Amino acid sequence: MRRRLAPYALILPGGLWLAIFFVVPMVVMLSFSLMQGDVVNGFSLTWHWQNYTDALSDYDDQLIRSLVYGVIATAACIVLAYPVAYWIAFRGGARKTTFLFLILLPFFVSFVLRTFSWKFLLADDGIVLSPLKHAGLLPQDFHVIATGFAVVAGLTYNYLPFMVLPIYVALERVDPKMIEAARDLYASPAQAFARVVFPLSLPGVFAGVLMTFVPVSADYVNATVLGGTNNTMIGNIIQNLYLVNNDYPQAAALSFTLMAILLIGIFLYARALGTEDVLEVATR
Repeated sequence: MRRRLAPYALILPGGLWLAIFFVVPMVVMLSFSLMQGDVVNGFSLTWHWQNYTDALSDYDDQLIRSLVYGVIATAACIVLAYPVAYWIAFRGGARKTTFLFLILLPFFVSFVLRTFSWKFLLADDGIVLSPLKHAGLLPQDFHVIATGFAVVAGLTYNYLPFMVLPIYVALERVDPKMIEAARDLYASPAQAFARVVFPLSLPGVFAGVLMTFVPVSADYVNATVLGGTNNTMIGNIIQNLYLVNNDYPQAAALSFTLMAILLIGIFLYARALGTEDVLEVATR
């Protein structure tokens, strides 16, 4: 009897944690998304589904912008993270742990402080643009802050480790003998990478995209610090609706809309990549 109950006892703490701090808040937020009212007179559950249609029609620009920024930042993370993870996995030697620590080192500093450091770096009179302007290489009215580029750059920087680590784990599992076998079969380095290394690293890329795209699309700190009025993301709208306007039903409806769009996008991405094939490769 004890042996049968042991697995359930092991998952009980985690299950209770998820139930209290995830399931319950989600149910409460779902109920709020179907309410009407205000903070003065109170909110009542009227099953007002129009909150969802209003959220889509009122903030479609910010929603699309968030998804576009998310795709660009995620793609940039892949381009930057893969060579780093590859070099650490195959060339890091005995100092792999040190290099991974250096990648994680920025996480010892607050997320907000790291974002503000980019604002100082990219400011009009900052250490990057100011010398270039004085040298005549850039016009005096050139600026980076309050542009989409600044927001995407901040997102890429802040979430880059979430892409590096899973790709590194996948590359670390690649057996060097398989690469040597490809070389023995007269494959060039590029062919060995394309036909052996990269397919075996797809589980890491898949996990990295999930860990990066979802938080990037819902981020609001980078758009607040580095962006302008034309770079508002959906996270900024949700924050303002909750904390400034106290419009809890609209904010909850918008949050669920964003979550549904992200889940659909992840599902389509998994189908396009072939999740079963990826997992099959990962378990070999």
